[in-house]
Amino acid sequence: MISVFDKLEPVLQRYQEIEESMARPEIAVDFEQIQELAKERASLDGLVEISRRHQALTQERGSLEELLREETDQELTQMAREELSEVEDKLTELNEELKFALLPKDPNDDKSVIVEIRAGTGGAEASLFASDLYRSYTRYAQIQNWKVDVMDTSPSEQGGFNKIVFEIQGKGAFSRLKYERGVHRVQRVPDTETQGRIHTSTATVAVLPEADEVEVKISPEDLRIDIFHSGGHGGQNVNKVATAVRIVYEPTGLTVVCQDERSQFKNKTRAMAMLRAKILEAEQVRHDAEISQDRRSQVGAAERSEKIRTYNYPQDRITDHRINSSFHDMPKIMDGGLDSIIDQLTTWEQTKLLEAGLA
Repeated sequence: MISVFDKLEPVLQRYQEIEESMARPEIAVDFEQIQELAKERASLDGLVEISRRHQALTQERGSLEELLREETDQELTQMAREELSEVEDKLTELNEELKFALLPKDPNDDKSVIVEIRAGTGGAEASLFASDLYRSYTRYAQIQNWKVDVMDTSPSEQGGFNKIVFEIQGKGAFSRLKYERGVHRVQRVPDTETQGRIHTSTATVAVLPEADEVEVKISPEDLRIDIFHSGGHGGQNVNKVATAVRIVYEPTGLTVVCQDERSQFKNKTRAMAMLRAKILEAEQVRHDAEISQDRRSQVGAAERSEKIRTYNYPQDRITDHRINSSFHDMPKIMDGGLDSIIDQLTTWEQTKLLEAGLA
C-alpha cells in the first residue's frame, strides 16, 4: 500500500541535491544562485523535518513490536503496549500534518500587500464603511507588527473614503489578508438617519501581492508619467510644488496615481510598486481564467464582484458567506481582531485543497 510519506522521496532527493550544490565552490561565490538555493531549501525544511520525525517514530515502533514478540515479562509488555499505542497516535497525527504540508503553496503568501478599498453602493454611508474597513486592516497590521503606508486617497465630504490605497509591509501579509478580496456589505443605521431605518451599503476590497522588478519587467517606453499638484479636500492644491504622480501603462491603459507623499520621488516609487502589483494581478487573473471553475472554487479565489461578507451592526453579527459562518463581538473584530475569521477561512481553503488532492 502506497503511503503519503512516499511522496517525500523526491523532496528529500531535491533537498540533498541543494545541500550538495551549495557546498560546491563555484556556486558558493555566486551570491544570487546561493540566495535562490537557500530560499528553495528553506521551503523544504518543514517537509524534511516531518520525514525525520516519521523515520524516528517508525524505528521506535519497530523496536517496540520486536520487544512485544520476544518479551515474556507481563509488566514490561504492558509498558511496551502503552508506548506503542502512543507512537501509533503520533504517527497518525504526523500523517495528517504531512497531508496539509504537501498542499500546493501560494507563491505570494509570504509577500507584503497593496490594499485598495473603494466605496460601493450606498453613497456617503459606503464611504464611511470604507473608512471602517481601512481602520480594521491597519489595526490588524499593527497587532501583527506590520508597517502601513498610505499611497493614495480620495476622501469623501463626510469624512470617509471614496477610495484609499495603502501598502502593508510584513512577511506573510498576503497569506492572511488575501481572504479579504471581494465585496463587503454593511447593514446599519447611519448617523444621519432620523427615523432609525437600516441602510445597506457596500465597499470593494482588492488585495494585491507586491511584485518586485524581477517578477514584472516594465519597459520605460511603455510608460507615460504625469506630474501634477496633489488635490486636497475640496479640490484645492495641498502642495505648491507639483509632487503627485500618475503613471499610465500604455500597452493596457492601466493607470495608477500616488499623491500622498510630499516627495515626487517617493510618489513615483510607490506608483511603480502599485503598477507592478496590478500588472502581476492581471497576469494571475488571466492564468486563473484558464483553470476550471471547479478548481477556482476549491482554492477559494474571490472575484471583486463577489459578496463575501455581511456586517450586521444591529445584530452584532458578521457573516462570511464563503464558509457560511457568523461571528460576534463586532467592535473587537472591527478594531483589528480578524484572526478568528481568517483562521476559519484558512482551514476552509486547506480542506478544499486537500479534498481536491485526494480526488
